[in-house]
Amino acid sequence: MKRILFGLCSALLLVTFCAGADEPSEKDKQAVADRLQAARDVLQEVMATPDKSIPTDLLNKAHCAVIVPGVKKGAFIFGGRYGKGFISCRKKGGRWSAPAAIRVEGGSFGFQIGGEEIDVVMLVMNDRGAQHLMSSQFTLGGEGSIAAGPVGRTSTADTDAYMHAEILSWSRTRGVFGGIALAGATLRTDQDDNAALYGKKLDSKEVIDTRRPVPVPARPLIELLTKYSPHETD
Repeated sequence: MKRILFGLCSALLLVTFCAGADEPSEKDKQAVADRLQAARDVLQEVMATPDKSIPTDLLNKAHCAVIVPGVKKGAFIFGGRYGKGFISCRKKGGRWSAPAAIRVEGGSFGFQIGGEEIDVVMLVMNDRGAQHLMSSQFTLGGEGSIAAGPVGRTSTADTDAYMHAEILSWSRTRGVFGGIALAGATLRTDQDDNAALYGKKLDSKEVIDTRRPVPVPARPLIELLTKYSPHETD
């Protein structure tokens, strides 16, 4: 009988330990909150310089926005990059969704003016691009076209990138901001960071396609997106 009780207690402790191991720690939650604030700061600083910012008409027409602050050059892979960020997409009526956590890995980030760390902003311009981004893994320049985004107060109607690309992209390094041609980089869902935000591991689609409330740490970012692009336009 004692052996049975001991076995049951051991099994219960093991289950409890394993369940607790999947729970995000307070450190994990704070790291995600800090990254959300960094993403908000990147967008604020970029949009605060109208002559060299993302054109607001493109932001108004975007289906989704992706912000990855502090993409780092990987020492273990030549030319590799790694970063964590967030994606938010338009809901009915033009409202921005709660953000889903994503990771960007590898690929070529085009010409960089020095620096080992860059901020990346992407706008997804149509529904097809948005659906690609909802997949668990998506290769930029593979499943969908991506082009360097224009800068300034407004975009021009005949901009080839705007007319044909599914995704427009920009980067900032050492204070220099401009369009960048990302190629081969992989975007994937970060379920661990989503767990830190929402209490359980979720795919990007599960976050974006539901009426999930915007978590408190994410509100400043979503409010800023709304400030600069309050309504979706045709």
